[in-house]
Amino acid sequence: MKTIIETHDYDIQLVEREIIEMVRDHRCEHPDCEKLLEIRKAMINDRILEHQEEIITDLVEFNDALTEALKKMCNKAYSIWDNIKDNKDWGDTVELVAKCYLRGSEYPDNPTPEDEDRIDLWETLCDDKWNPLYAMDGLSFGILRISGDSHLDIEKIVGMNCEPLFWDDNWNEGLDRELTKNLHLTGAFHKLFKHTNLAITDFLWVRDFDIEIKIEVDKRV
Repeated sequence: MKTIIETHDYDIQLVEREIIEMVRDHRCEHPDCEKLLEIRKAMINDRILEHQEEIITDLVEFNDALTEALKKMCNKAYSIWDNIKDNKDWGDTVELVAKCYLRGSEYPDNPTPEDEDRIDLWETLCDDKWNPLYAMDGLSFGILRISGDSHLDIEKIVGMNCEPLFWDDNWNEGLDRELTKNLHLTGAFHKLFKHTNLAITDFLWVRDFDIEIKIEVDKRV
């Protein structure tokens, strides 16, 4: 996959350089910030998707890993909720909120200037000013919120509880339909691929994820 987009792809480098410089100059409120990420995503995806047969294995492995991570998030969240929901000390209204995010690259302790550029770019991709749908909601098809005796089906969080856009429980919009027809891509994959500002090369190689669980209390005095 990395050989498809060479490091000397000058057009993509120019866009990424502009993004990094805007971040470092604290120009993140500039109206074109999010547009630059959209342009970068389109440029990278256009190149990668010309070689879809070469990334099928990565697509399947990422989709499976993402599904397992979301199921783990749900199970962990409900296990915590079962232990706290009857505790009257929490207050009048208690809600548990669970999200799942990509685990980014492990960068060296003493990064080179090139490493620092990649760190700044990754942090930008995770910033709610630049990539709000991913930063605020994470990877699930909807934020997992638990309160009272509510129970949300794991299939809803994964995005397989409703009819996909095409057929066979396969959210493959934007991909070669025939080539990907049996991959069973989830709604969570579809959200990340189609509706965030992450390019496919930003996440396709990820197999580890971060789970964030918060307990929100509204206690009246």
